[in-house]
Amino acid sequence: MNIYVGNLAYGVTQDELRDAFAAYGDVESANLITDKFTGQSKGFGFVEMPNNSEADAAIKALNETPLKGRPIRVNQAKPRAERAPRGGGGGGGQRW
Repeated sequence: MNIYVGNLAYGVTQDELRDAFAAYGDVESANLITDKFTGQSKGFGFVEMPNNSEADAAIKALNETPLKGRPIRVNQAKPRAERAPRGGGGGGGQRW
C-alpha cells in the first residue's frame, strides 16, 4: 500500500521516516518529496508497505503523532490524477 505522509518537519530524513513505519511492518520504500532546485524537503513524502494490514496499523498508529516536533498526517495515498498535456506558446492567429 502506498501511504501519504504530510506535515513533516523539514529536518526529517528518509531514514527517520522509514524507521517510524518499520515499527509496524516491512517497509518497501520511503521517499521524501524535495524541491528540484533547492533540494529542500517540501514537507511531505510517501511510504510503500507491501502488507496492507501492517500499512493500516501504521496509518492508525502514526496519524497525528509527533515526528521531530510536528504532528504528521498519515493516510492511504490516492492515485495520481492524470494531467492534461501542457500546451505551449499561445497566441495563434495572424500577426500583422
